[in-house]
Amino acid sequence: MTALALDRVAVRFGDHVALDDASVTVSRGEMIGLIGPNGAGKTTLLRVAAGLLRPAGGRVLLDGRPIGTGDRRSRARLLAYLPQGAPCHWPLEVRRLVTLGRLPHLLPWQAPTGTDAEAVTSALDLADVGHLVGRDVLTLSGGERARVLLARALAVEPALLLADEPVSGLDPAHQLRVMTVLRARADAGTGVVVTLHDLGLAARFCRRLVVVDGGRVVADGTPADVLTPETLANVFRIRARVGTWQGSRYVVPWAVTDEGEGADSDQPVLHPAAAGRLR
Repeated sequence: MTALALDRVAVRFGDHVALDDASVTVSRGEMIGLIGPNGAGKTTLLRVAAGLLRPAGGRVLLDGRPIGTGDRRSRARLLAYLPQGAPCHWPLEVRRLVTLGRLPHLLPWQAPTGTDAEAVTSALDLADVGHLVGRDVLTLSGGERARVLLARALAVEPALLLADEPVSGLDPAHQLRVMTVLRARADAGTGVVVTLHDLGLAARFCRRLVVVDGGRVVADGTPADVLTPETLANVFRIRARVGTWQGSRYVVPWAVTDEGEGADSDQPVLHPAAAGRLR
């Protein structure tokens, strides 16, 4: 079932065209990787999808209705948006901050219930920040704060989760953990859209990739269909080793095509034993 649809969306900032005729659909239970070079329009597309930016053209449908219709609390229960590098300005304890994710489920002035407490505890555990519950968020590292904000989004228990570079600034172990959690949410029925610069993580965890370049959707399909030598060279300006190992796709960027390494050049050979050491 299509939960979110962007139909021929256009966004302009003055004379700059940020999105042009961009169309994407998101179904419940799928995890989409939104990839592309810097400045391609990925964050703009995600903000339009979240209803935070009104397009100059086209339309955005949430469960078949224009996203601006209906009450905001109902929309907040349905869709959670995790921006990149969201700041924390108030000295809140971690658990209190994550509990804010339950506000769409509460009436004004209603105290959180046992169900809300269970959702918060589950989100803290999934984001691996349960040990930080008593800490002031202003004392956390950037990576810890990013995981706490992910926990707040997970606490909403939304039907759709839009995350803008949720692994940025995280160490490799927590990058894998976050992507595993998002994949599990999709497998449980949540529609997940995540912007990524790590093509290896995108290829491994996302069943579908949408490539944005110059404000346009230039490719949409499985990792095998999308991550071709031509796309890597023409969109990302790289040459890379792409293959399958233990049932998952991998991408190893190798050279910048602007340095004379074209899409037709021989790909570097990555020995299986070396790949094994990279697990």
